Amino acid sequence: MCVENTPPPSSKAVVFRNVRPFGTETPVDLTVVDGRITDGRAPQGAEVIDCGGRVALPSLVDAHIHPDKTTWGGDWVSRKPASGIADYVAQDVELFKSQKRPVGERAYGLMAHAVTRGTRAMRAHVDVAPAYDLAGVEGVNTARERLEHALDVQIVAFPQHGVIRTPGTAELLEEAARSGSVDLVGGIDPISFDNAMDEQLDLVFDLADRHGVGVDIHLHDRDEKGTEVLRAVIDRTRALSLRGKVTVSHVFCLPYLSDSELGRMAADLGEQDISLTTVAPNESLVLPIAELREHGVRVGLGSDGVRDAWSPFGNADMLHRTHILGWVTDVRLDDELAECYRVGAHGGADVMGLDHADLKPGAPADFILVRGEGVQQVLVDMPQRDMVVRGGRVVARNGELA
Repeated sequence: MCVENTPPPSSKAVVFRNVRPFGTETPVDLTVVDGRITDGRAPQGAEVIDCGGRVALPSLVDAHIHPDKTTWGGDWVSRKPASGIADYVAQDVELFKSQKRPVGERAYGLMAHAVTRGTRAMRAHVDVAPAYDLAGVEGVNTARERLEHALDVQIVAFPQHGVIRTPGTAELLEEAARSGSVDLVGGIDPISFDNAMDEQLDLVFDLADRHGVGVDIHLHDRDEKGTEVLRAVIDRTRALSLRGKVTVSHVFCLPYLSDSELGRMAADLGEQDISLTTVAPNESLVLPIAELREHGVRVGLGSDGVRDAWSPFGNADMLHRTHILGWVTDVRLDDELAECYRVGAHGGADVMGLDHADLKPGAPADFILVRGEGVQQVLVDMPQRDMVVRGGRVVARNGELA
């Protein structure tokens, strides 16, 4: 257990003593001033926390999660068979109506849990549809406010029920974007689910352009429908000068492209600085991250749904998700394992426009402290996060909020 020497309440300097960054052999001190790591001397009166030789690793970023849908912390829910998005959407509504706890409470429980596991930021996709009105957005905003000391949250107004196929959704997206309560507007499978590619994309990109928000589109198609949508997204990003403000999530079509096709698509994505996210669902659907990065494409890793109507699985633990990324891509070598951790820590930060918490001078003092040998062994064994530090402040200990 770390021993703390409590400073005066006004102190903004902390020394984390006896720390092994990334598993270095010799422990060092990490000095934090005003929330950032410094290589200067600690100011007089700084708080000192002895960390017992624990390994320090950058905190993680969840680039794609659905906290409004979760049943985390509640009673077990038995799920029914489903054969497609429409079935899952109908079950989403049933589950929403059956929950005694409001969205804000359920989302807070999951988001707080993520903090205790070392997540410093997340992009939250929140359902916007006539079945819910804006209850999800309001609830996740409440949870975001409660956790603002520990977690950065970007909210996407996500039209899970379709933009065009569900009347009233477009108006709700407009209201959410205009209100300033969301950071991005989303879309979903414009061809295969909404059956209206141009109408959906024109509406979503127009909202982003007029209200100064970003775009994050769910794209599950694995065939030419997916590549057609991706080309349309690239064209609209270029036409509206939204470079750097657009993300496409899942993008299951990319792993099926030939090397030459992938190269051309990646080059165009990189040119428009369109970022991508993956949840590493399996070997065939995980994005080709290394090839995309060669073209400057930012790729983040996320949890997706957690214990909701879609699946009983998920835990919002991004260390576990980096473990899954290594597992499904069959990595073995130390540098490959370290790269998986880099994607979990810094890939999502790139997607969200955040500084890397890389433990270097000037970086945000966002890190986890664990018992272990180094980043590779920690990724494989997933030890308890003994402490989670956010901006130099201990926000969680031993799996509980501080």
